[in-house]
Amino acid sequence: MRATTFLLFFIFFVTGNARNAQDSLKIPEEKLVIGLTEAPPFVMKKGNDFSGLSIESWSLVNRRLDSDYEFREYESLEALLTAVEQGEVDLSINPITVTDNRMQRMDFSQPYFISYTGIARKSGSTVWKYLSNIFSWNFLSAILILVGVIFIFGLLVWIFERKKNKDEFGPGAKGIMQGFWWSAVTMTTVGYGDKSPRTFGGRVIGFVWMFMAIIMISTLTAGIASSLTMQNIQDDIGSVQDLERFEVYTVRSSSAQELLEQYGIGSSKVSNADEGIEALLENDNNLLVYDKPILSYRIEEKNMEDDLVVLENSLKKDYYSYSFPKESPLLKIIDPILIGTLKTMEWNSLIAEYK
Repeated sequence: MRATTFLLFFIFFVTGNARNAQDSLKIPEEKLVIGLTEAPPFVMKKGNDFSGLSIESWSLVNRRLDSDYEFREYESLEALLTAVEQGEVDLSINPITVTDNRMQRMDFSQPYFISYTGIARKSGSTVWKYLSNIFSWNFLSAILILVGVIFIFGLLVWIFERKKNKDEFGPGAKGIMQGFWWSAVTMTTVGYGDKSPRTFGGRVIGFVWMFMAIIMISTLTAGIASSLTMQNIQDDIGSVQDLERFEVYTVRSSSAQELLEQYGIGSSKVSNADEGIEALLENDNNLLVYDKPILSYRIEEKNMEDDLVVLENSLKKDYYSYSFPKESPLLKIIDPILIGTLKTMEWNSLIAEYK
């Protein structure tokens, strides 16, 4: 009798838990409204149809939910975030980065994609950069100073040699140019031997010039190397603070904007990545800071790899999640299903396809 009672109690307990588990996965009977805005390759629109990695992820999740839903499109990320925050939509499956500021305004699911905040810029010609550095005013002024010093020492030697060494340092302007020639040959250590000082004063000048020339030619070589590499050093971006040297663009209300504001980096706001890409083409000093996979995809899709480049360095790691209005009951329903979906081979195949 006790065994029978215990068995009936156990069956009732298991059945009750199973029913509760089913009830916990029950979604509202009315149609779900899912907010979207274009963010290739995660959300793409062709005609009235949507596609992309985020759309595919929702299709996998909805196999378990079997819910009735509709997509509601918004013109910008800013408008979409406002719609989620104010409860105009039940959720958004857009690639929205989880940040501290956003967590105070809405709830997020477990991340379904790991991304990075990247930097895009115009890819100028390396040869042109080198030439522009060589022909910069600083470099040319250094060359003019060097020519002036060569002329002075050539003139001094000519003053001592013009009377006693007329064959090699003749009178007048011709002799001065011969002194200039001797000074240049001595500085470069070519050593043709066609001209050489004969007088005591001329040899003293020559002796001093030989040692000065060694120092000057070394300084000139270092200056050329510095001039050729200075622009590359200036363009190197290793941290957020390095962005201060550039005109920075970012998408309005994006996590990239939050990052820039956190570090006090001024930026111009655009509605989407396409507007930012257009801004990059206007000036070599412009940068676009936004989600790296979206930047890479749009630049490749527009066949602009020769004109624009996404830098290898990233500013931070991002986590894309579904977003919900605060205290939404849907989060507890969808979150475990999404986690299970991310472990499937089908999801891994989708990730490989879109990368």
